[in-house]
Amino acid sequence: MKPLLALARWIDALNDRFGAIAKWAVLAACLISAANAVVRYALDYSSNALLEIQWYLFAGAVMLGASQVLRLNEHVRVDVLYGRYPTRMKVWVDLLGLLFFLLPVMVAMLYLSWPMFVRMYETGEMSNNAGGLIRWPVMLLIPLGFGLLILQGLSEAIKRIGWLAHKFDMDTHYERPLQ
Repeated sequence: MKPLLALARWIDALNDRFGAIAKWAVLAACLISAANAVVRYALDYSSNALLEIQWYLFAGAVMLGASQVLRLNEHVRVDVLYGRYPTRMKVWVDLLGLLFFLLPVMVAMLYLSWPMFVRMYETGEMSNNAGGLIRWPVMLLIPLGFGLLILQGLSEAIKRIGWLAHKFDMDTHYERPLQ
């Protein structure tokens, strides 16, 4: 179990780094958006590249930050009964959800998104907008984000198995969202 828990710590640290990139992407998108608005109204100038970089950064924030949200246990749940379960049952629900829902879906999404990225990279596809940006960097975020979610899902599964085996102490507190 110790090597698996070490792997989980490594995955958590990796996703912490990508989570930090996601935080900076949000700030950069906000600053570019504000600057773009000022330039557009003050100088009567607009750029499709500036508009597109905003959604590139937003895509980065979402795709690179999703695994961090899972790691911090802040993801969305269907909380009909979960909040009423005892702790051990919650850990089992989490583990089964990770193994039978999250991981298979993320593997399928990675499998489906990779060829789209490769095609855009090989063709050097550009935006249809005048002055637009090349598309493959933002398309890379899709399989990268799904790959990071797969890794984080594995990390979370390892930690839950470790907790069930009394080999890992995990914060199992779940705060039900305000209704």
